[in-house]
Amino acid sequence: MKIATRLTILLVVLTVMVALLVGWFAVDASTRAQYSTLDTQINLVIKSGTGNPDAALSNALNVVQETGYDLTLDVVDPSGSVVQVNRGYVPLRAKPTILNVHATLGKVSEQANLPGFRLRSLYVGGGDYLVVAGSTAAISAQGRRLALDVALIGFLVAIVMLVLARMMMRKDLRTMEHLIGFASEVARGDERGTIPPSAGSRDVRELQAALATMVVALHERIAIEERSVEAMQQFVGDASHELRTPLTVIKGYNELLTNPSINDEQRARAVERVRREVDRMDLLVADLLLSAEVREAPQHLNARVALSALVDSRVEEFRNDHPDRVVTDDVTKGLTVRGREDLLDRLLVNSFSNIVRHTAKDTTVRVTLVRAGDEARLRIEDAGGGLPEYGVRPQRFRRFDQSRSRETGGSGLGMSIMADIAEGLGGSMSTSQSSLGGLALTFTFALDS
Repeated sequence: MKIATRLTILLVVLTVMVALLVGWFAVDASTRAQYSTLDTQINLVIKSGTGNPDAALSNALNVVQETGYDLTLDVVDPSGSVVQVNRGYVPLRAKPTILNVHATLGKVSEQANLPGFRLRSLYVGGGDYLVVAGSTAAISAQGRRLALDVALIGFLVAIVMLVLARMMMRKDLRTMEHLIGFASEVARGDERGTIPPSAGSRDVRELQAALATMVVALHERIAIEERSVEAMQQFVGDASHELRTPLTVIKGYNELLTNPSINDEQRARAVERVRREVDRMDLLVADLLLSAEVREAPQHLNARVALSALVDSRVEEFRNDHPDRVVTDDVTKGLTVRGREDLLDRLLVNSFSNIVRHTAKDTTVRVTLVRAGDEARLRIEDAGGGLPEYGVRPQRFRRFDQSRSRETGGSGLGMSIMADIAEGLGGSMSTSQSSLGGLALTFTFALDS
């Protein structure tokens, strides 16, 4: 069932229910008012004879005749005989009994054996009682007519409300049908369509805007997933290639070692080469695991790390390990960030290892750590040969200098791991040319507040 049909049915049902409820209260109030009027008339006739039994009957008859009340007056004697002294428009045909008389002495009420009448009795002397009765037939008939009128009016109101609602909601319903159709197309995989415009109410415009935002986010998500799948396929291919190379070397030298004709010197060289390849595989696997850990669980912001102290410590160790290098540093004291100290330490280790691997042993190195607003900015520079290009995010297994072999250039994971760590800690990494002439690595991290 379409939403327009459901809304229409709901509106009709609610309108009819409200009309019937209001009509019921109106009919009930009208009926109560008429019963109250009838009781007032009966009580007024009874009051005219109260306190004067001898003249009670004549007084009551005079009041009925003067006011024109539609009341029946019956006199009941002690033996139960009934004499009707005034006949109403709707007469009391059944005769009231002594039991009826005693039951209605104090108030107006209805009796089971006298249906359709309300009555009250009064002692008029000599053992006789006056019974004043008023018919409720007219009240019941009028109540039925009012109920019918209310039902008819409620039906007409429902039709009018239905027409008005359809006219008012036509644009909204048409737009919603278009939006539902568009959403169905998207669900079936057709994302090239244009979202229908909305010229209806604010709620429908907000729905259209929310759907448009969702579709844009869906497109972005699909694009991200496609890039992720492509990157993963490329990563798997590159990783298998990088691992296959040392495995091939190990396999070749293993076959050489099984050759009984080689001498001890050749055997020693083969064993040494196998050992180097095993070490390289071990380092490669460790780098892969670290890269996966950082990328799959980003935002490692679970501890406070004294970044200034950590940088000071690593710079001093690098200076002591490489006395031929000129190492200058300018580290602002007391800078603290949130993250993991082991990851930050690995970032520093990779940075200095790249300098050692790719620059001359007497190359100048400069390290600065400063506060930049609400961030800590770490810059590590060298006077080496730099990179062929700057400003490009490092990719796994992509060596910036293609002339470097795997022996001199590492696995191609060092720079990408540094970028992953920086981003995983909520920061960033960029490359640029240093004023020293070589590479400048710049890291930014949010300071711990």
